[in-house]
Amino acid sequence: MSGDIVSAMNSATPNLGARETSEFEQKRLALVRLQDAWAEAFHEGVDADCLAQTSLFLALAELVATYGEEATAKFSENLPTKIRNGEFSIKISRQ
Repeated sequence: MSGDIVSAMNSATPNLGARETSEFEQKRLALVRLQDAWAEAFHEGVDADCLAQTSLFLALAELVATYGEEATAKFSENLPTKIRNGEFSIKISRQ
């Protein structure tokens, strides 16, 4: 069962607004909104490292709340490989 939960974590969680929007579009919109919020906070003087650590905390807390601690821990085991493979190497615009 834990494998099923981890697989579900790799795709978008459906919600009412998602019915008319593809998974790809949901992820694109989420990224745009988060980048905007990040840029605004950075512009207001919040340190980028503080933003990154807080974002990771909130993301992991949401995953734990949604899927549980064990599934989130299992999902997180793959993060070092994904990081080394460049899956998180994007350029974030800081306006």
